[in-house]
Amino acid sequence: MLVSKGRGRIAFLQFERFPPTEKLTDNAMITICTAHRLCTRSSASQIAQCRAAGARSVVLRASRSTFSGGFGSARVGPPRSATGMAASIRAANAASSNTSDPSFALLFDCDGVLVETEELHRLAYNASFQHFQIHIDGEQCDWPPEYYDVLANTVGGGKPKMRWHFGQTNWPVVMNPELQGAYPDTLTDEAVQDRLIDDLQDKKTEFYKKIVDEVAEAREGILELMDEAIADPSIAVGICSAATKAGFDKVVNSVVGKDRLACMDVLMAGDDVTKKKPDPLIYNLAREQIGLPADKCVVIEDSIVGLRAAMGAGMTCIITPCGSTMGQDFIGEGASFVCSPTVEASGVTLRKIFPEGATAPSFEF
Repeated sequence: MLVSKGRGRIAFLQFERFPPTEKLTDNAMITICTAHRLCTRSSASQIAQCRAAGARSVVLRASRSTFSGGFGSARVGPPRSATGMAASIRAANAASSNTSDPSFALLFDCDGVLVETEELHRLAYNASFQHFQIHIDGEQCDWPPEYYDVLANTVGGGKPKMRWHFGQTNWPVVMNPELQGAYPDTLTDEAVQDRLIDDLQDKKTEFYKKIVDEVAEAREGILELMDEAIADPSIAVGICSAATKAGFDKVVNSVVGKDRLACMDVLMAGDDVTKKKPDPLIYNLAREQIGLPADKCVVIEDSIVGLRAAMGAGMTCIITPCGSTMGQDFIGEGASFVCSPTVEASGVTLRKIFPEGATAPSFEF
């Protein structure tokens, strides 16, 4: 479905495949809707990447001037409400969902909530650093547990973590003789720095996938809570992660399973947004897609970074702490409830969060 917002009117066009790229202008903001995901692209020139990723349809938010004709017949009418538009998108993206006219939404973070992955990520980053043999001020770059504990609770997303770290220290030099020729000047050339960050993240993801296959297990009670929500047609369900798509997909496919994923109303990874947590963008987009106001959405997070993203979106948040986040002042930051430490151990169930007939979530566990 193609949606173009004009002055007071909206044109809706249906098509089976992508329109020719020449029909779109580069000032357009394109959102690609795959089976269960939104991928934001900054211009029409990137549409080929989206096609290669297997996107089924396009939602185009742009001025009426974006159209250059040739799209076929369109139904033009008065604007739909945000809720109506979100419902259309949800129907296209989550055809297997059990949700019908949801009253509430339950949104899960991935790392730390579904699986305790903090140490797995740290090991994968260090393996990537070792592979490239990146040195900072003459020493091999390595993130020890106590440092990664702080980093994980300061910066959301893998690439932002590395960029923040290198900005706080110095940019590294690649010492692997087979690779260093591709990164001639990492100290001052921003294009080379960007390429190094991308390649470090790609290699980290390779290592991470192997580690996940070997040791990843769901946290106690979290899949049971998810199953309760999936089975209730009045509850929209989603997963919103700051992790990159490749790492995110590996975790959710291995731990959550394809049957559950097919029932999700929202699935978003860090690649799908231009700003990572603690920015609330990912939760704002999830809310728009589901078509519910923020006060009807409950988020389950494990960190201060995730809590701030949820709070920034105006949503209530349950914390299930793990690893380095244990003992942090989540209540002081605005959390509605803090598990001790898992949802199972704290008696958190769907019916306690959303009591029958309630008009607002409850946090009396």
